[in-house]
Parts: sequence; structure tokens; C-alpha cells
Amino acid sequence: MDIGTIRGLGTIVVMVGFIGVLLWAYSGKRKHRFDEDALLPFADDPVAMKHVEKEQASRSNKE
Repeated sequence: MDIGTIRGLGTIVVMVGFIGVLLWAYSGKRKHRFDEDALLPFADDPVAMKHVEKEQASRSNKE
């Protein structure tokens, strides 16, 4: 096995891992969790959280 073959196999392993992470991140099962996690920076600010809650309520009414 020469260095070119090892590099090729390494590229394939990294590509498969990358595709796995993409599938995990964009899976519909995790959307709710990621939406909640996106609001963590605003958790200490009650004014911002009221605004965010109003937006979420309007989005859920549209769906």
C-alpha cells in the first residue's frame, strides 16, 4: 500500500464522516431541539424572551 492509497482512503473516511454529520444536523427529528438551543443566548433577558415567545406563537399559528 503506497501513500496515495492511504490518502485516498483517508479522504473517503472524512467524506463519509462529513456526510454523517450533515444528515444528523439536518434531520427533522432534531429541529425542535436546535430551535430551543438557538434561544439560549436570550435566556437571561426577559424582554428578549417575550419577543421570541411571541414570534414562536405566531409561527405555530401559521403552521
